[in-house]
Amino acid sequence: MSTQPLVLSPARPRKVTLRRRRLAITRRLRELRMIAKGLFDRDHPVLAHLIPIRRCNLSCTYCNEFDDFSKPVDLSVMLDRVDHLARLGTTIITISGGEPILHPELDDIIRRIRKHGMLAGMITNGYLLTAERIHRLNDAGLDHMQISIDNVMPDEASKKSLKVLDRKLQLLAEHADFHVNINSVVGSGIRSPEDALTVSNRAIEYGFTSTVGIIHDGDGQVRPLGPRERAVYKAIKGHEKSSYSQFNTFQDAIADGLPNNWRCRAGARYLYICEDGLVHYCSQQRGYPGKPLAQYTVDDIKREYRTEKSCSPHCTVSCVHQTSLIDSWRDSQTIKPAIDRPAVPGTPLVHIETTTRR
Repeated sequence: MSTQPLVLSPARPRKVTLRRRRLAITRRLRELRMIAKGLFDRDHPVLAHLIPIRRCNLSCTYCNEFDDFSKPVDLSVMLDRVDHLARLGTTIITISGGEPILHPELDDIIRRIRKHGMLAGMITNGYLLTAERIHRLNDAGLDHMQISIDNVMPDEASKKSLKVLDRKLQLLAEHADFHVNINSVVGSGIRSPEDALTVSNRAIEYGFTSTVGIIHDGDGQVRPLGPRERAVYKAIKGHEKSSYSQFNTFQDAIADGLPNNWRCRAGARYLYICEDGLVHYCSQQRGYPGKPLAQYTVDDIKREYRTEKSCSPHCTVSCVHQTSLIDSWRDSQTIKPAIDRPAVPGTPLVHIETTTRR
């Protein structure tokens, strides 16, 4: 593989047109309403991750969330899941995978989300983006897109490189009416931590927001950052002052190898719905509560809201951190699982309520 440095052409920043400005203002107002609803009502999901397909066109070695054979979930099934999430009062649905753009009817799923007044987001590797595909996402009403770029040049661990994706970023700058965030990563499997800073700087040049994540390995585990990684991490955090992650300090402790003391509201304020339609705590804790979304009720939300999660001290799932921040000031968790992990993935946990009062 070539070791020549990557030479990038000058970035052409996205133009802030009147249409984009108007859409951004409307989107921010909807986000503020979402926060207000979350503060006044604790019995609904703030964010749900919805998986329409497990298959991916890439095979990053650290990822445990994909396969190379799964078929897309039928559109009618996906629309039913969106409808049920709307009935539960969900305010944001983020579509991921696998690679969600591989679903042939992705646009219809996004339209259904927006029809219910929910914010529509997507996490993609970006490989399949074209100008035409971006315009279709505009027309469907997508609000947010996140792309993670792992390195400058592709390697054995990840092909999600700036070399390959820079042209896709230019297309997004030219054509996307939705918000774009570029997430760079440091941690396990990343050969050159300085690549993350290069990616972050490039995102800012295009006019996107930039965030940094601490990547887990294939077993969902994370190790503390070394000196080089920590320096890069802190530099990129300075770019987050204008992004939606600016208040998320959970990863600061993880970067230093320290646990976080917080109340994880997964299963309540945050839901991860797999391709089989089961509700899980998150992508790294699949198997519990393991209940079908179609049977999920407000009673389930209330129970999981008050259930402690033994994995929370060293959690790296930033979307769960962010949604749980809304309730950080209220309600202790008084329910403990009878066991830490279910014997068979997909089996619901039995919960035991303690005598501790709120």
